[in-house]
Amino acid sequence: MALQRMDNVGIVVESLDTAVAFFTELGMTLEGRATIEGEWAGRVTGLGNQHVEVAMMVTPDGHSRLELSQFLAPPVIADHRTAPVNALGYLRVMFAVTDIDNTLARLEKLGAQLVGEVVQYENVYRLCYIRGPEGLLIGLAEQIG
Repeated sequence: MALQRMDNVGIVVESLDTAVAFFTELGMTLEGRATIEGEWAGRVTGLGNQHVEVAMMVTPDGHSRLELSQFLAPPVIADHRTAPVNALGYLRVMFAVTDIDNTLARLEKLGAQLVGEVVQYENVYRLCYIRGPEGLLIGLAEQIG
């Protein structure tokens, strides 16, 4: 089999510092931060000459990563952050947490807003969606059974 793993999920943000602070509070660790620019990078993305600030965040188990990108050039051309849950395309990232109520309380201090309500799925999970920094849709799941 050629597929080894999913390496990361990319999220474009307006403020890299705000997003890093939010995902750090969620429990991720900043693995590294860098500037990516030049013609070589544009050959990968199809954007031509680009200038991007990137922060790589990693989950506590070391297996999952978010690549947060702030484009300085070219400018951002679309905004999908307020799309509802049933919109086409990439939707959200779901995180497993140990205490959903505590996590919500901590993230609300950074501006996170509960989308609907915290619900219980049978005796297995407590789940919710929140809007995080810049309106990003994020799922939280606490295993209870």
